[in-house]
Amino acid sequence: MASLSKPGTPRFDVDVFQNEYLAQGSREVNAIVTVTATGGGTSGGRPLGAAAGTDAAVVLVIDCSGSMEHPNTKMRHAREATAAAIDTLRDGVAFAVVAGTHEAVDVFPGNGRLAVVDQYTRGHAKEALRRLKPSGGTAIGTWISKARQLFDSRPQASIRHAVLLTDGRNEHEKPADLQRALDAATGAFTAGCRGVGTDWDVAELRKISSALLGTVDIVAEPSGLAEAFRAMMADVMDKQVADVALRVWTPANAQVKFVKQVAPAVEDLTARRAAAGAREGGAARSASDKGGGGRRVGDYPTGSWGDESRDYHVCVEVPAAAVGNEMLAARVSLVLPQPDGTAEVLGQGLVRAVWTDDLASSTRINSQVAHYTGQAELAESIRDGMEAHRAGDLDRATAKLGAAVRLAHAGGNEGTLKLLQKVVDVVDAREGTVRFRKNVSEADSMTLETRSTKTVRVKK
Repeated sequence: MASLSKPGTPRFDVDVFQNEYLAQGSREVNAIVTVTATGGGTSGGRPLGAAAGTDAAVVLVIDCSGSMEHPNTKMRHAREATAAAIDTLRDGVAFAVVAGTHEAVDVFPGNGRLAVVDQYTRGHAKEALRRLKPSGGTAIGTWISKARQLFDSRPQASIRHAVLLTDGRNEHEKPADLQRALDAATGAFTAGCRGVGTDWDVAELRKISSALLGTVDIVAEPSGLAEAFRAMMADVMDKQVADVALRVWTPANAQVKFVKQVAPAVEDLTARRAAAGAREGGAARSASDKGGGGRRVGDYPTGSWGDESRDYHVCVEVPAAAVGNEMLAARVSLVLPQPDGTAEVLGQGLVRAVWTDDLASSTRINSQVAHYTGQAELAESIRDGMEAHRAGDLDRATAKLGAAVRLAHAGGNEGTLKLLQKVVDVVDAREGTVRFRKNVSEADSMTLETRSTKTVRVKK
């Protein structure tokens, strides 16, 4: 375990779980890196995000397209949920409300900027909500662009989070338009995406939440929106530090095969790698860092942190070596970028490789690595199974969801197993023998698909 956090910042502890022993000729090193942030996030004696509007900003984006009036209670619940979210914001937080249709309009405060939460602005924001009426189409890219513009008006905000609610598909702009908006917004803010009802597209909303390092979930019944919004805002108010990156250094002739967040949800970060600077934590790099430049040091974004713990699966390919050799396969750090271009190291862990001719040592799979490999396979099996079911390939769908049941049972993921049981009848959970249930509701199918990436922590 290593924590290098300075006084006044949250404490980040890094633990590495792996089997460092490799057989002669083996090259692949796998490790689970557990990062835990604790300490209440005090900075100068106050929680980050709790200052008078300087540290946190929230933009609430509400779908106001014509479909939101079917049923006619949907818009009312959306307004009530947004009001509940505003009540959950702390005084001093900057915020705005955006109505999203085939365009985006900031309905409060309405001047292209953010307001600061107090009793006065809460009341006026709720008045603006009462004037929202469903009409028009759906162009989510314009909503994201509007949120980015609003956040840009508050550069001093370190925690920047959007809530995006929709009940439909992105039908009134081209996919390329949405992608351009996402590319421009990536790194500017995080987003919690919620789909209400069953007429929205899971893959589309997941793409948005993934690009913006956020979350995605279904609210099957509009009456559940207020509770969902309160929970999202409470989570945002707990965030203490933003823009933290997972930095991975590898030695010469080694390369990172992948980096994945595996708890509390599966999220592949491999393609998000950015070259790190030539200096780490404001100090000169050691001799072992020299020679490879930024090509050997990459940063993977992790977004904002509160008091929480996350697990990452890091896989590195190293040069093969003879029995008896050992090497540092990777150094994994949590870093916080600084205004001068350096990065403060918040915590650090080491991944090792030792070559042995002891068969028992080299073939032992670390329990943490095995658990999360199964959890990632579980998410993939559910995704493939639901795609096959939509395509009418019942045999493949049954096989994939059967595999998912087996993996959920073996991994102790009771939550996902219960969701699977609403879609398939489980004959034998251990073997993964299932039958598709008749008359499965669209809400149950979408809930399974939406929450398929949620994992359970391995038992230490």
